[in-house]
Amino acid sequence: MTAMISETAYAKINLALHVRRRREDGYHELETLFAFVDAGDELAATPADADRLTTHGEFAAKIDDPFGNIVAKALGALPHGQGWAVDLEKRLPVAAGLGGGSADAGAVFRMVERTHGLPDDWHARAAKLGADVPACVLSRPCIGTGTGTDLAEVAENDLAGCPVLLVNPRVPVPTGPVFQAWDRIDRGGMPGGSLREIALHGRNDLEAPAIAICPVVADVLAALGETSPFLARMSGSGATCFALYESQQALSEAAARIAASHPDWWQLSGSLR
Repeated sequence: MTAMISETAYAKINLALHVRRRREDGYHELETLFAFVDAGDELAATPADADRLTTHGEFAAKIDDPFGNIVAKALGALPHGQGWAVDLEKRLPVAAGLGGGSADAGAVFRMVERTHGLPDDWHARAAKLGADVPACVLSRPCIGTGTGTDLAEVAENDLAGCPVLLVNPRVPVPTGPVFQAWDRIDRGGMPGGSLREIALHGRNDLEAPAIAICPVVADVLAALGETSPFLARMSGSGATCFALYESQQALSEAAARIAASHPDWWQLSGSLR
């Protein structure tokens, strides 16, 4: 790298998240439909004598240990020549079901890919950083199975460009307790079809346990439901919820309505990639 490069860490949402069983290793067997919004954290890197990370932005204070941040770990996982000075603008809330840290790591992988190329075992290196990281490297719609690291891209992406609104009540929800609160009932596999069909006929099995732990999630879903989306659902283990709309005008009206009625909630408008 001889000059500054930049990359967006696209916000991840789970259009569907089916929990099938708890595995003997303590993890859960999942079927999930990953999709990505065309906005998120912003990263920029310049040549330096050693790797270093600077964080700023609305949610930077939520990162307890910048040196142990997943961005630093991603740099350590990949050969990238000289040192990189990485600037991370943290725009996505933390512990929010948006894969914020995983998205940041995915952005680092794409930056390394552009400058040095990725090693053949990049997927395994990404998976060691977190279950969502391989999908976030791709940042394209895909189905994740196993713990979410086994990926298959969706053949028909009929939701590209779909207007989407993300809303978070500014309450962090740790992933572990939500999975522990899952009732262990297998409600069946994910349907087939196009991206839209899978999303519409899918579900998020973690919504109920997340609401039990963080009741305001139900308020967010109810508020989004009143804005006439064709789909409103919680992402990941919460607390962020998303709504999909048929038009940009519908999205703009929904965003304005949510901002007026709940000015303390975080929100992000965008389009699906």
